[in-house]
Amino acid sequence: MHCHPNFVLGQARAVSRGNAKSLIVGLQSRNGGPMTIIRGMFGLPDAGSSKTTFSIDPATKAAALRVERGGHCACLASRTKKGAPSVPTLHTEAQDTSAPGWAALLELVASYSAGSTSAFEPSAIIPSHQWTGVITLPREIETLSATTQMRLYGSHLRRLPPEIGRLSSLENLDIYTSYSLHWLPYEATRCSRLRQSRMSTRALYGNIKTRLPFPRLAGPIDTLAPETCSVCDRPFGDRGAQVFWTTQRIGTDIVPLLIHSCSSACTSSVPDAPDGYHSRPHRGGGGVGMPDPDLD
Repeated sequence: MHCHPNFVLGQARAVSRGNAKSLIVGLQSRNGGPMTIIRGMFGLPDAGSSKTTFSIDPATKAAALRVERGGHCACLASRTKKGAPSVPTLHTEAQDTSAPGWAALLELVASYSAGSTSAFEPSAIIPSHQWTGVITLPREIETLSATTQMRLYGSHLRRLPPEIGRLSSLENLDIYTSYSLHWLPYEATRCSRLRQSRMSTRALYGNIKTRLPFPRLAGPIDTLAPETCSVCDRPFGDRGAQVFWTTQRIGTDIVPLLIHSCSSACTSSVPDAPDGYHSRPHRGGGGVGMPDPDLD
């Protein structure tokens, strides 16, 4: 999904917490009403058209008004400059485990693990000024066996842990407007029930809009490494991990994935990327792995 109407609420919230409502009211006061204006911004048909229109769901409205918009990484800055965008640096920073938001997140995961709550939405529980200090989710999310929806709208996450692949019930993944999140772990392909996703694809490595380049992978990085092979799920043993990028469909989006492979056989078993994308696993850097120039 390359554009989404929730962008409008996001822009309203970006100005300030206090001005969001006035901006929305301002839209409503214009000729044609807010939906006419929004349709025009995105080149969508007007109300009289037979084509399907859209609406903004209540969960998104609530999330857009409570999350903090500032403080994202600068990886997308190069997309506004002329010429090819510079190769970004892979986010490898460690989570500050002393941060209040991290402690609150651990408590939240523990409480969800003990129950049957289907929707996991940290921003609805953790104060926004604490939630912005969280850059990854804990490995303990693997215990969220009943979770069908993971709502991470507007987060400041830099990565998701490989344990997301243990969420056997996950059906919907929402990381929309999480602009510092540029890739997912390959383990996400294990979520066999995942059918719906919502992402800011312009922020993803190797996307067809901003064409943000893949960072070069020189070797495994401790803060990103899983405990088992991303492909076969067996321990690495003495073999160690080989790291690669691939592009695959996750839910309703085409997404860059980070592979930690235990063998050449596992690497070879990774499916080809969708048509128009770099077919086989690669290490990125210098424009390697980008989609076909005429793909849009």
